Formats: sequence, structure tokens, C-alpha cells
Amino acid sequence: MKNDHTPVSVAEMRSRARKHVNDGAVTADYKGDRKQVLKMLNESLATEIVCVLRYRRHYFTAKGIHAPGVAAEFLAHSNEELGHADLLAARIVQLGGEPDFAPRTLEARSHAEYIEGSSLQDFILENLVAERIAIESYREFIAYLGEKDPTTRRLLEGILAVEEEHADELADLLQHMPKDQSRAT
Repeated sequence: MKNDHTPVSVAEMRSRARKHVNDGAVTADYKGDRKQVLKMLNESLATEIVCVLRYRRHYFTAKGIHAPGVAAEFLAHSNEELGHADLLAARIVQLGGEPDFAPRTLEARSHAEYIEGSSLQDFILENLVAERIAIESYREFIAYLGEKDPTTRRLLEGILAVEEEHADELADLLQHMPKDQSRAT
């Protein structure tokens, strides 16, 4: 396989670094479509924030004999989703963009929905559906990036691994939840 990449001289790298110092982490060899990557990162950010909010609501409103353990899982997932949101927002800034936290358009930009549910089973199911949506979204985003933006790709791969863990944990909870759960709210 032929490598078409010709190394840049150190002198050229130094010159470009000084000339474009205000571009921060984005260098001339960045291969991604920055505008599209920033749009997709902001959609991912919105998805994570919606998931934080949904998990938090479910944490506080879970009721019933099985609620304490399930609610603890919701809180742990919410905190991890918040960590993902922070990572995404930081990457957006590194790429010269602005993270979009605007509440009025949050759900429209999110891939996942904010569905409240009315029972512990509903809560688990809605969070599992959202995790599955996030998994598919991150896989598509990672495939889109390919080798064009390895830093963002690695960030997304790490988030994807956690989302897969969440889905596995929720599927297990749902499978072991008694079918006759009383209403949670």
C-alpha cells in the first residue's frame, strides 16, 4: 500500500504554527469537515444533556420495592452522561466552535427523546431505548470520521463503550424486573 503522505519539514511546521497560532488545536493538516463535525458534536452534546435530564427525573421519581437499586443505577448513568457532555463541549471548543446548551432547542437537536414514563419498567425501557439510539448515533459518527479526526474519533469510541455498558445494564434490569410493577409516580 502506497503512502501518499509527504512529511512536512520542521521549519515549515514551526512557520505554520506561528502563522496560525490563533487557530488553537486546529492545524493545517486537520482533515475533517470542521463545520459538519461541530454540528454533529453539538447534536451529541444535546443527546447527552437530554439523557442526563431523563435519568435524573427517573432517579428522583422511582418508587416501589425495586426502586432503590434501579434509581442508584439511573443516578450513576446520569453522572456518566454529564461527564460525556463535558467531554463533548470541551472538544467543540478545541475545534474552534461553541457548545450549544440552549434549552429551547435542546430536544430538537437531540437524537434521544425525553420520555418521562409512568412506572419503573417504563423508566428502564425509555432509558434503554435512548442508550440504543446513542450507540447507533456514535457508531455512525465514528464511521463518518474514519481517520479524518482521530482525536474526536477516540473520544467518541470511549463514550460509545460506556453507552454500550449502560444498555447492557438496563437490558439486564428490564429482563429481571417483575412484570406486575406498580406505577412509579
